[in-house]
Amino acid sequence: MTKLGLFFAVLGVVLIYALYKHYEPELPSVESIKEYRLQVPLRVFSADGKLISVFGTKRRIPVAIDDIPLRVKQAYIAAEDASFYSHPGFDIKGILRAVWQIVTTGEKQGGGSTITQQLTRNVFLTLDQTWTRKIKELFLAVKLERTISKDEILELYLNKIALGHRSYGVAAAAEVYYGKTLDELTLAESAMLAAPPKAPSRINPVTNPERALQRRNYVLGRMLDLDFINQQEHDQAVAEEDQAYVHQPVVELNAPWVAEMVRTRMIEQFGDDAYTDGYDVVTTVHSDKQRAAEAALQKGLHAYDRRHGYRGAIQQYDLNGDFDLEKITEELSGFPQPGGLQAALILEVDEAASLARLGDGQDIALSFETSQWAVPYVDNHRVGDKPKDLTEILEVGDVVMVKRGDSGEFELSQIPQVQGALTSMNPDTGGLYALVGGFDYYLSKFNRATQAKRQPGSGFKPIVYSGALEHGLNAASIINDAPIVFEDDQLERTWRPENYSEKFFGPTRLREGIVSSRNLVSIRVLRQIGIRNGRNHILKFGFNPDDVPADLSIALGSPNVPIIDMSQAFSVFANGGYLVKPYLIESITNQTGDPVYVHQGEVVCPECDPVMSATGDESGSDVGQLAGDLSWQSADVLAEPAPVKPAPRVIPAENQFIIESFMQDVIKRGTGTKAQVLNRNDLAGKTGTTNDQMDAWFNGYQRNVVTNVWVGFDTPQPMGRGEVGGRAALPIWIDYMAVALSDEAEYSRPVPAGIVSARVDRETGKLLKPGQPNGIQEYFKVGELPEEQAGEDSADYDDLF
Repeated sequence: MTKLGLFFAVLGVVLIYALYKHYEPELPSVESIKEYRLQVPLRVFSADGKLISVFGTKRRIPVAIDDIPLRVKQAYIAAEDASFYSHPGFDIKGILRAVWQIVTTGEKQGGGSTITQQLTRNVFLTLDQTWTRKIKELFLAVKLERTISKDEILELYLNKIALGHRSYGVAAAAEVYYGKTLDELTLAESAMLAAPPKAPSRINPVTNPERALQRRNYVLGRMLDLDFINQQEHDQAVAEEDQAYVHQPVVELNAPWVAEMVRTRMIEQFGDDAYTDGYDVVTTVHSDKQRAAEAALQKGLHAYDRRHGYRGAIQQYDLNGDFDLEKITEELSGFPQPGGLQAALILEVDEAASLARLGDGQDIALSFETSQWAVPYVDNHRVGDKPKDLTEILEVGDVVMVKRGDSGEFELSQIPQVQGALTSMNPDTGGLYALVGGFDYYLSKFNRATQAKRQPGSGFKPIVYSGALEHGLNAASIINDAPIVFEDDQLERTWRPENYSEKFFGPTRLREGIVSSRNLVSIRVLRQIGIRNGRNHILKFGFNPDDVPADLSIALGSPNVPIIDMSQAFSVFANGGYLVKPYLIESITNQTGDPVYVHQGEVVCPECDPVMSATGDESGSDVGQLAGDLSWQSADVLAEPAPVKPAPRVIPAENQFIIESFMQDVIKRGTGTKAQVLNRNDLAGKTGTTNDQMDAWFNGYQRNVVTNVWVGFDTPQPMGRGEVGGRAALPIWIDYMAVALSDEAEYSRPVPAGIVSARVDRETGKLLKPGQPNGIQEYFKVGELPEEQAGEDSADYDDLF
């Protein structure tokens, strides 16, 4: 080397050192890269790992370098930085080439940045095109190469890089453009993922497929030059037709109300960082139960809707003369598609059949046989005359809603106006198995399971009667079912309650009061034990005190309560007398997979012998907190098993056992007999219907699954004569429980030690001596047997037990 050359070399080193010392105070610490967090969306999963929803503007799926296929890594190295594994953070040849282009042409024609430089720019610097930023980028790249390994740099780069259409990182891009995981990509598709980095919004296979294809083939050529692939692989990949289009995240379980509850709770806890910090939330929801709940509710609401007639076409097109069928077809595709329904245009119609066009251009047939339900709707109480043929139902130009029937053929349908909700939970933990807040979330996001407050009607009677057993009455106590009139200042009117049948049945045993759902018996029961005692007992079941008035109407279920609160209340009966709070979030992990929260709520633990709550001051379930009581725990704390938190006992086991036997009779011979179709002997429940059939309920359970169903209109109005809980709500409960209990063995609850069985007179409820007729077997608490019957004979009566 000449002295002049040596001088310039030393000068260059001095200059570089001087530049480094000049910019060193402004350079961020690359050590922070070790804690660098990618912006990853919030993901919500079912208990069995099914994806429910993704929240966040950026789609990113972090993936470890060892899980990124070799072809994908080679494509990026070929396209962006062929000497990646050998340079110290910058490529001097690339830099000199870029400088020479600027000197000779006045423009920068090719990039000189290595993958390491691109990463430092994206993580630590701005995108300003200045010499200062470029110098900082170079120094940071060198520091970064000395801080973490090449594979760690490449992993961060391939997970962070923007690739168009809100996809960030190669795994997200594979899903967005091809609907595939990385290991499913072809060589051509792997090379296409390396096309967008230069200009992701302009050069990607969806926005500009021609430019992207050119770039893909360039990448394949570079891979061939670098001996990453052979000529045959290159030629086959170049010839491969690209099939990219934008794919939405693969949602495996439709549970939008659940997803929204989780999203709301996460925002409350983490703010907007919830959308970007890569949290994975595992809920308590079971995918099979959730699907069954949605299907059962939609089927039940359709059934009610059909009973009340056809409201006619939702729109009409004039198909006389000239019309643009393609334009109309395109408009049809924009109609809502709630609950599996689709809009269809009637093209032809005769007495027996009709031809209709769907929004996807498919022509379908509708038959009179499947449309006979469509009697004209008049109001919720009346329908018109039954149609004689299809021309009385449909006209050419009608736009109607259709859905696939059980046979697979399309049938005439309509969007129900009535609404409903279903909640199902584990009575031992409070974990929600399923939750559906209405007919279709995308028609109405209002969550009727948690946000609506409705009167439960007779569904409250088991709770009231439970209070009666604690305040001096027993299963055989006689209550008079007779007319009663109240002048009640709190009710601000004269109140003349009646039974649904508008009949009176005289002296009635307490058990029959529930089984036959007699309103006047319930009112007299509450009056006898005292409103204060009855209300305090009701509050033990977890209801919000503000929802429960202090008057006799609570005996008939007048409190307006959330549907989910009824699940909490009936869980007390299912689990043997303990109060557990409903919750939805089981666990939360961050983007590195570390737990940040694990639910540790109260659980039923009979062996823990928790003290029974004797107060009536229990607060109701905080509906806004149903996602879980997110008291955040560190990973260190969570590594240790948490001690069991026993749920408080709120009613004695003897009380629970007797009330459950009442509700088992409701299904065996009362208002819930339809449930016998499930062929199980371990079901208990209670129908509920409010005045003028404005609300219809079924509240029921098997030992391990509590499910509550409500049906009604958002703006309360009569649903029509006969639309009681056993007709409108119970079929939904049955359809759901048929799935929910499919793997549940039949349960036989042991008789508590404090229970005795004795024969009583059917008419008087008094204890019978051996051999006396007209007896039925009844359960009592030890020491609370009724007084003995005199010795007169009466008619024989078959035992009910």
